[in-house]
Amino acid sequence: MLRDITLGQYYPVDSVIHRLDPRVKIIAVFTWLVLIFFIRDFTGYIFVTAVLAVVTAVSRVPVRFMARGMRPILFILLFTFVINLITYPGTVLARLGPVTITDTGLQQAVFIAIRLILLIFGTSLLTYTTKPVGLTDGFEAILSPLSRIGVPSHEIAMMMSIALRFIPTLLSEADKTMKAQQARGADFESGGLIHRARSMMPLLIPLFVNAFRMAADLAMAMEARCYHGGKGRTRLHPMKFAARDYAACALLILFAVLVIVQSRGLLPIPQIWKL
Repeated sequence: MLRDITLGQYYPVDSVIHRLDPRVKIIAVFTWLVLIFFIRDFTGYIFVTAVLAVVTAVSRVPVRFMARGMRPILFILLFTFVINLITYPGTVLARLGPVTITDTGLQQAVFIAIRLILLIFGTSLLTYTTKPVGLTDGFEAILSPLSRIGVPSHEIAMMMSIALRFIPTLLSEADKTMKAQQARGADFESGGLIHRARSMMPLLIPLFVNAFRMAADLAMAMEARCYHGGKGRTRLHPMKFAARDYAACALLILFAVLVIVQSRGLLPIPQIWKL
């Protein structure tokens, strides 16, 4: 179960997306997060899904690997879908006792589910195609103008990078602890939701202890190597924009313009199932 969580993992393969400058990918992800909320009809979702499919194919990250990361959040998707399905008024499609399903609720539930899936898949590509060091350098470069007003850009970037780096490590520790306790007779599968939540307590305590231990070891290792923040530090591989980065920026601008224009209904494309 825990090994299915792929968030924060880097998928090592050579592709054009992997070779892009981290700053371009970070800006692209934040642009993606904003543009998804501009879409108001099914035609727009078809367009952005097609673009995401092309980018995923170019990145050479297997769709099966990305889909594995969706399994732990299926409950959240299902819960969100059901809540939207039964809470919106409109033309009644079906009645299940006191629960009423309307056309507006069905439309809203489908759109929200698609939006969440696109958000997760789009943002996951950032960690799948960028090494933690690249993420740190990219975030620091983007946040560096804020350092003039006292914002610790290097420290913020370092914390974000360490957090992403330790997600797979903590999941691996949790998986090992769960298997060890199951070998001693612990049961994490049977019973209701409350019983399962209670059975997780013996798992969370050693996990937190291991997390604090790893944090202390990391802090001691950084101090032993005379780490004192980002002032005066240099990079082994300085970031430089190449021709592919400029091309990616141009495509990103074109994509943003098309999404905004389509969402405004200015393109001669029929809007399907408008929100």
